[in-house]
Amino acid sequence: MSFVIGVVLFALGIAISIALHEAGHLLTAKAFGMRVRRYFIGFGPTIFSFRRGETEYGLKAIPAGGFCDIAGMTALDEVAPEERPRAFFRKPTWQRVVVLSAGSAMHFLIGMLLIFVLAVTAGLPNAGDLAVAGQVSCAANQDPVTGKLQPCGPGVPTPAADAGVQAGDRILSVAGTPVATWPDAVAAIQAAAGPTQIVVQRDGREVPLTVDVAPVQRVDARTGQVRTVGAIGLAQQLVFAYGPMAAVPATVDYTGVMFSNVWTGLGMFPEKIPRLIDAIGGGVRDENSPVSVVGASIIGGDAAERGLWSLFVLLLAMLNFFVGVFNLLPLLPLDGGHIAVNLYERVRDWTRARLGKATMPPVDYTRLLPLTYAVILVGGAISLLTLTADIVNPIRPFE
Repeated sequence: MSFVIGVVLFALGIAISIALHEAGHLLTAKAFGMRVRRYFIGFGPTIFSFRRGETEYGLKAIPAGGFCDIAGMTALDEVAPEERPRAFFRKPTWQRVVVLSAGSAMHFLIGMLLIFVLAVTAGLPNAGDLAVAGQVSCAANQDPVTGKLQPCGPGVPTPAADAGVQAGDRILSVAGTPVATWPDAVAAIQAAAGPTQIVVQRDGREVPLTVDVAPVQRVDARTGQVRTVGAIGLAQQLVFAYGPMAAVPATVDYTGVMFSNVWTGLGMFPEKIPRLIDAIGGGVRDENSPVSVVGASIIGGDAAERGLWSLFVLLLAMLNFFVGVFNLLPLLPLDGGHIAVNLYERVRDWTRARLGKATMPPVDYTRLLPLTYAVILVGGAISLLTLTADIVNPIRPFE
């Protein structure tokens, strides 16, 4: 039951994001005095609608998007004489770009709000893999059969605790070697033996500590062989909690990490298509595979079923960042394509004015239709592939 609730809640979150995307266009267009004819969520047959002022608001049967109909959005749009003074194309370029960008801006605001709420409630993941101390325990051997660390007890050394290492300390250097990430710190500690100086950052100041690194047995993940390495009995802090004030810069930083992940994912997208086709035929579907709204909702449902609400919120935030960035790509019919056309017109007219030439009419969108149809065809094919894979071979990361 909790899985179904999770899927419904995630789908509802997507629907709200779509509504707010279109609301971004609506509110900015009205703020600049543009004529907004219709604001609808969904496509297809109208379920209900009502008119307030000059704008018709409503809900359609297919919840796969939405639209905000602004008079004069393109040169193809028929504009009534009474609409012409307030048509989109009559407004300054900067106002048009703001209106076109407002949908993506709403996605970014939603994502940042979700991250902020998560920061002040459950905390944010250690996205940078920082070398920050979590639980201070013991330097135990690893069971070569089960792979688990043996329990702490009498006679098991506790080097980190004995040296005064505290949860929240950030390790800056080990034996004089600077470390930036947790893997760096682990590698340096495993290579050390006996009394070793470790410098940590605590409450904004550097604190030097001498830790008696203990020899322990560990199973090499690559070879499966047992080897002796150094250990101090310290786990990494995986989640950081913040107060309302500290959560603001933390939200900005984490947003930067998520944007970086989105750009990386978009750059790697073409090479994922063959694996997506293979997954439809029963191949392995990994967690880096593209997902549709259906696939994302399934993952959200799995997270909710296991009580992983932090992951649920992060997935919804990431989806908003992805949609926001994707929508700004300079391709028609995306908002980014319309922005590119409007900026082109502005640069073109500015250049012609400097050369003493007359201003040209708006770009003829009919000449861009072949490219637009190609984008729609490719995008539709990829969407169909992804949706099919999510139905026949969904990603279930917790199974």
